Amino acid sequence: MTNNLINPKVNGFMNRATKWHDEFVKLREILLECQLTEELKWGQPCYTLEGSNIVLIHGFKEYCALLFMKGVLLKDPKGILIQQTANVQAARQIRFTNLAEIVALETDIKATVKDAIEVERAGLEVTFKEHTEYQVPEELTLKFYSNPILKAAFEALTPGRQRAYLFYFAQPKHTKTREDRIEKVVQQILDGKGLND
Repeated sequence: MTNNLINPKVNGFMNRATKWHDEFVKLREILLECQLTEELKWGQPCYTLEGSNIVLIHGFKEYCALLFMKGVLLKDPKGILIQQTANVQAARQIRFTNLAEIVALETDIKATVKDAIEVERAGLEVTFKEHTEYQVPEELTLKFYSNPILKAAFEALTPGRQRAYLFYFAQPKHTKTREDRIEKVVQQILDGKGLND
């Protein structure tokens, strides 16, 4: 590894990693060869280009992954990029369950990183869905009907705050859980606050 690209904060992350340690070390080695700036963001190794986030290394119970921030814009001729959940619009992952998979995909990983760098240098941006394109759960519609002040307060929120609430309300499969989630944040909405404020 090129010593001048190594970030000491990421060394600390690597030293603490247990479950995916060998995989993280290999992914780090590959990304450092791509001449990106290594940083620690959100507690994870993040690789940037002139201040813009390109790719992040992260681990989960079943797999570790590279998360490409603008993955939806990348070429994916081999179909290795995965949309983490239905609500993720921009980012895409390449997932691994062992070191051998990373070694086997090293050339494809580097090609994907190169593509991500080109997307960033070209100034391409992801076009996000408008908050109005998201379905309002029936439970929220009923709550708005019984509480017009809540409806007005929700409509006064920024589009990003509305979108976060709609995601949050729509996730549970059961009506009761959706109703409970709505009830818990009524006062936050009335106060003009977002879900995470």
